[in-house]
Amino acid sequence: MAERTTSDIARETLKQLALRRLAPTPEHYQAVYAEIAGVPAASLGFPEGQLRAIMRVLPAQTPPQIRLLEQFGAAVHRQDWTALQSVLVGYANLGLQAAGTALPPPEPAPLQVLPNDLAEQIARLLDSLRTILSEDDARVHDMALEITQLLRTNHPPSSTLTLLLANFSYRLSFSAEELQAIRLGLLTLLHLVFENISALSPNDDWLRGQAEALMAAATPPLSLRRLDDVQRRLKDVIFKQTEARARSNEAQEQMKELLATFIERLTSICSTSDQFHLTLERCADQIGQASRLEDITPVLQEVMNATRAMALDSRIAHEELQTLRERAEEKRAEISRLQEELDQASALARHDPLTGALNRKGLDEAMEREIARARRLGSPLCVALLDIDNFKALNDRLGHASGDAALQHLTEVTRSVMRPQDMLARYGGEEFVLVLPDTTQAQGVQAMQRLQRELTTRFFLQNNEKLLITFSAGVAELGPTESSTDAIRRADQGMYLAKRAGKNRVVPA
Repeated sequence: MAERTTSDIARETLKQLALRRLAPTPEHYQAVYAEIAGVPAASLGFPEGQLRAIMRVLPAQTPPQIRLLEQFGAAVHRQDWTALQSVLVGYANLGLQAAGTALPPPEPAPLQVLPNDLAEQIARLLDSLRTILSEDDARVHDMALEITQLLRTNHPPSSTLTLLLANFSYRLSFSAEELQAIRLGLLTLLHLVFENISALSPNDDWLRGQAEALMAAATPPLSLRRLDDVQRRLKDVIFKQTEARARSNEAQEQMKELLATFIERLTSICSTSDQFHLTLERCADQIGQASRLEDITPVLQEVMNATRAMALDSRIAHEELQTLRERAEEKRAEISRLQEELDQASALARHDPLTGALNRKGLDEAMEREIARARRLGSPLCVALLDIDNFKALNDRLGHASGDAALQHLTEVTRSVMRPQDMLARYGGEEFVLVLPDTTQAQGVQAMQRLQRELTTRFFLQNNEKLLITFSAGVAELGPTESSTDAIRRADQGMYLAKRAGKNRVVPA
């Protein structure tokens, strides 16, 4: 025989009170309840748990019943036997009034319970939910814990669970809104910090490129894989930029030293030249005043010595200046090369490291540039959004490394059929965006279909297995006043319709 629950014992207790024509006092109820439960009456104390179980099964369809149920709950909370007696008398009076009618009393509705396996799954869901909820809202944690404990009892009543879950979901909605607001606020603060770094470094391409990459990383939608890719790329960029920056600073310091030496040597030459001229003037005066040849001979000797010293100093200065000039040219070339390395490192911040296609930041810049050009010239501009079909199944079966190789394969094939002016960007995960200048929507659809045909001729080879990579795409032509975001959104809707229609299709949006 199955073990009777507290609710079954409570119903049987009320039934026995009516059959035995006993007054529904707390003492009578406690005695009959102990008799049916098979426990000593003295061991029950105040049966708060049993009384709350009774609350869950008491009828509450009519206003009098609802009022009595509320009084019952208040009496249990205060552990007030007198108030409980009044409530039970009230329920008994309601029963007597119903007995005077011709209609028989309705049968009590059977207690609906939740299957234990379903209850356990819901309990696990709540356990996982509690780990991600904010610790600041203690009430929502307590509610989740209370529901979890009830779910893990044997056959929990569904009516009670419905009430508790309704209250919990209502409270949870506020907590979720708060978490979303906090998340968006933090992302906004990060964007402000990165924008400030970029604004304070207008002439430092390497620092501005790094700030723009961080802004792209902090743009929703976020994913762990995307953040991991950006983190690895930024570490590589930062290392290259730091190394190149240090060498550039060193070369600039050496250039400053060369210039200082050059100026010092020029000053020395000027000083020597002034002394030489003074010597010549003094010797000329002595020659003009001499009356004998013997007086002129030592003066000429001094002139010859001064001229010889001047020539020697000039030759040495020429050689030193030539050496300085060659070293300055070398440093200038090194600075130019290092600056080019910095520019190349900054360019990495606008490209996806796996496929080499533009990232979201690079796509935004390209779209802004092409939209301005299209409106200036009055030419059409199309965007196509494509998504690889069954990519998750490929990842699950062959692993993430094979998934990455499939993305690279699609990128290579796409580049082989693209025009030089077309641009490819990785939009996120297995989604790509093609920017097609001077292209109408019909021409864009044809371009995507050509790419699909090309993929059917170039299989993706992985682990000696040939795989056919297909994609679904939507194509949108930019409207006269439409933004890039709206055009890409329309293309995304077309891609979704292509998926619904059976995949490997191109739908104009």
